[in-house]
Amino acid sequence: MTRFDPTPADKFTFGLWTVGSVGRDPFGEPTRPPLDPAYSVRKLAELGVWGVNFHDNDLVPIDATAAERDRIVRAFRAALEETGLVVPMATTNLFTDPVFKDGAFTSADARVRAYALQKTMRAMDLGAELGARTYVFWGGREGSEVDAGMKTVDSLARFREALNFLAEYSEDQGYGYRFALEPKPNEPRGDLYLPNVGAMLGFIATLEHPERFGVNPEFAHETMAGLSFPHAVAQAIDAGKLFHIDLNDQKMNRFDQDLRFGAENPKAAFFTVKLLEDSGYDGPRHFDAHALRTEDEEGVWAFARGCMRTYLILREKARQFDQDSEIQACLQAYHVRDEALEAQMRRYSPEGARALKERAFDRAGLGARGLGLEQLDQLLIDLLLGVR
Repeated sequence: MTRFDPTPADKFTFGLWTVGSVGRDPFGEPTRPPLDPAYSVRKLAELGVWGVNFHDNDLVPIDATAAERDRIVRAFRAALEETGLVVPMATTNLFTDPVFKDGAFTSADARVRAYALQKTMRAMDLGAELGARTYVFWGGREGSEVDAGMKTVDSLARFREALNFLAEYSEDQGYGYRFALEPKPNEPRGDLYLPNVGAMLGFIATLEHPERFGVNPEFAHETMAGLSFPHAVAQAIDAGKLFHIDLNDQKMNRFDQDLRFGAENPKAAFFTVKLLEDSGYDGPRHFDAHALRTEDEEGVWAFARGCMRTYLILREKARQFDQDSEIQACLQAYHVRDEALEAQMRRYSPEGARALKERAFDRAGLGARGLGLEQLDQLLIDLLLGVR
């Protein structure tokens, strides 16, 4: 085993929908057959994966009978027990079936909203039955193409009502879920509500029990909007709201590609890994991606291995970054400390404010100072490209 071989201690997870992707896209039929959930569990365990996540219908078809549901769950549980894999997170598919074509929790049709709540409660039951402690909400159809329906403000209120309802259901059942809301700017709808981490954090503050809710930022989703994923993750960490994370990759301003982690933006992937490791984040490192449509099953497992290997390589690069004397010297020169000034700025006092107002600053000198960021950035590139 090399230092880049994953183990369960790394807390890597995949969704059944990730390795189970059949390669369908809007213009093409599937290119590989579906995988049985129990089979996927056993294959992931062989790769050193810690856990597996699922939407309700990844495991149990939407039209399954009660007897079929029980049979499927028994087989899945047996695979978990055999391999030691855990189910850290579960979620509900509220976007595939035609009933959700104009939203689930935000639909203009009260009957659809009620059905969405019913489906989600049953999916929460299933997740809790299999040990999930985090519940993700991705509102894939919570948006619009036509604003003439005049439902945006109402939709936000309906979304809030649904989340408040489900939080109470979780407590009433004793599930104790932590809920992670996953933002996305667009696709499959023209515009999705609450499109990025900042918007989602603002929305969480309006809920009845905001302490039960956090975010599940996804690399591809922030990148689709031209935003910095490491910055979004940092904002979530700063707010104490990073409840889960989806790692993948993406070309900016493209459709949602769900590429292998680190495949397109290695520098952003590096900063994401370093941020997670430095922050003490102890949750799953979940890969919400899938193999390219060109691949057969062998390519699916190559994709899964690649996601984890890249994370581990970048974790090692982060350690080297912290131990590189030249890089650390650049950082020390860049971050100028002044304990007296920092003490005055840390918390307001009349005396501190007066002292700041009276202090003479060398404005021209401060403006003329070079920061050394070109050299620092090149050192990082050298490190990532393996020449340091």
